[in-house]
Amino acid sequence: MVAVNEHVKFDKAKLPSRHVTEGPSRAPHRSYYYAMGLNRGQIHQPFIGVASCWNEAAPCNIALMRQAQAVKKGVASAGGTPREFCTITVTDGIAMGHQGMKSSLVSREVIADSVELTMRGHSYDALVGIAGCDKSLPGMMMAMVRLNVPSIFIYGGSILPGSFKGNPVTVQDVFEAVGKHSVGDMSDDDLEELETVACPGAGACGAQFTANTMATVSEAIGLALPYSAGAPAPYEIRDTFCFTAGEMIMDLIKRNIRPRDIVTLQSLRNAAAAVAASGGSTNAALHLPAIAHECGIKFDLFDVAEIFKKTPYIADLKPGGKYVAKDMFEVGGIPLLMKTLVDHGYMDGDCMTVTGRTIAENLASVKWNDDQDVVRPADKPITITGGVVGLKGNLAPEGAIVKVAGMASEHQVFSGPARCFDCEEDAFEAVKKRDYKEGDVLVIRYEGPKGGPGMREMLATTAALYGQGMGDKVALITDGRFSGATRGFCVGHVGPEAAVGGPIGLIRDGDVIELNAITGTLDVRLSDAELEERHRGWKPRQTDYQSGALWKFAQTVGSARDGAVTHPGGKAETHVYADI
Repeated sequence: MVAVNEHVKFDKAKLPSRHVTEGPSRAPHRSYYYAMGLNRGQIHQPFIGVASCWNEAAPCNIALMRQAQAVKKGVASAGGTPREFCTITVTDGIAMGHQGMKSSLVSREVIADSVELTMRGHSYDALVGIAGCDKSLPGMMMAMVRLNVPSIFIYGGSILPGSFKGNPVTVQDVFEAVGKHSVGDMSDDDLEELETVACPGAGACGAQFTANTMATVSEAIGLALPYSAGAPAPYEIRDTFCFTAGEMIMDLIKRNIRPRDIVTLQSLRNAAAAVAASGGSTNAALHLPAIAHECGIKFDLFDVAEIFKKTPYIADLKPGGKYVAKDMFEVGGIPLLMKTLVDHGYMDGDCMTVTGRTIAENLASVKWNDDQDVVRPADKPITITGGVVGLKGNLAPEGAIVKVAGMASEHQVFSGPARCFDCEEDAFEAVKKRDYKEGDVLVIRYEGPKGGPGMREMLATTAALYGQGMGDKVALITDGRFSGATRGFCVGHVGPEAAVGGPIGLIRDGDVIELNAITGTLDVRLSDAELEERHRGWKPRQTDYQSGALWKFAQTVGSARDGAVTHPGGKAETHVYADI
């Protein structure tokens, strides 16, 4: 049957929703849609899944329901039938610093899986996905490329900066204030005032932390409309982007442009370049391989690190710089960043995007803005090395990652004795009590994907170090992760992780660790023979999680090098949902 709209005609003969709306045998299915107020014409139009991560967990997600309504209006105006549904989010800012953070990375898989199951179960033809907090962005993009139905990604938008004593502040300042307070450098009253003003409304953390990093990825990889990922959550233009996405998803159905036409090896390289150029979160080195995995493309930590190494750092964004996402949006947005990267050969302009045009075509009318210093030209960078660097050595045979944006070159080399902790809580207690020495390398292990389980972020500990004025006087390494708000010599994703017998689980207090972000090395001053001897005496540990979702995640999750994924991915597929 052909669906009729006054503007566009869609033949549903090859669309998934034909399985629930077409023919006499689907009369029971159609009766459900009549029960929800749809008419005959709407039932025989393409069904568009409008997925959001709305919840009341944090400001990152609170505006997403409103934005979903704007998407639905756009879909309906272009001859589609929107079907709204929600999935979960675990918000890192709330989960941070306690056992709740173990749920964060696991939520990425649950988001991707739940969107897949909702789309499959109801045979929706296309997807507009709206996400607001760290893991929800890659989780939604993973679902898009897994399903391979026409899809558009929408970011819920960043928060506006707060103001404390006349200075702009973000939640990063609050985390670091905890460290200041612990050493008597901030009063109870000032800490209380700061916490009440740092986050003035809806939106994800405003600096180039993980949410804004993956929002940058969404435009650079081609899954989001130009400029849409930069607009702050409170701005009314967000609803315009959402309405437009609803309209344009219908065009993608008509032209049969799918996510895997957009997400290619070259577009993944483009995304990695945008992360490095913007001084983005190290978590991108986990999420880009996971997105690639869904397509069946090999693009692991070392591939990401290679792009990072040769891309200049050009966007002066917090936490290493001085501006936030709102500032970049107002001087030209992510397209301004992409324009100079394309012009100077750091991004490929020939990649397809959800506009139906290439990146170069999208950027054709973008003019460089000389009246700003948020984004530098790519040939006049802040530093010639990307804002994120990959490391490898006898302590990290499967690699590790460190964010160097804003770090002086003399601080990118560090050597010192190990101080080992087998969980984040123990390290945080030691930092609170100043029970460490200048020059130490703090080691937090058994926090990897399996060992945590869940690969927690470590912002509470690193922020407390900065608050104590010790951020550049110690280093920290972990098989867990760091928040995008982390700064200083903090190395994450060390692999293999301790839980599977990786070298990070074998080192002892006092072993000398050598870190060099310039040469890209991470070593412990031990011979191969000594490491092998220690490995023979090593025994695996049992976590406290022997049932439930975290246990299930630990059984299937792979190495951080490959994105900490939990299923075989696109290479193992025998069918793609879009072609059912």
